Amino acid sequence: MGLNIKKTIKDYGLEVREVAKRMEISPTGLSQHINGNPSVEVLQRIANAIGCDVYELFEQPNKDTLTFSCPHCGKDIKIKVE
Repeated sequence: MGLNIKKTIKDYGLEVREVAKRMEISPTGLSQHINGNPSVEVLQRIANAIGCDVYELFEQPNKDTLTFSCPHCGKDIKIKVE
């Protein structure tokens, strides 16, 4: 499950620079967190600045498609559910 921080920021009608200001960090610092591997504490700070729950920062599974990772090559395998 990947992160969707930029999408969540946009969904709440905000911009990265505004969220960074609320967190009292630079927009560059926030971008590094967004594009890196943020800790749970940083994710909580981002969620608080946006005004959302932490789970909203993650990609939500598509109910019509199941995705598995191939144990051999690591590629995603998508199966449509009817």
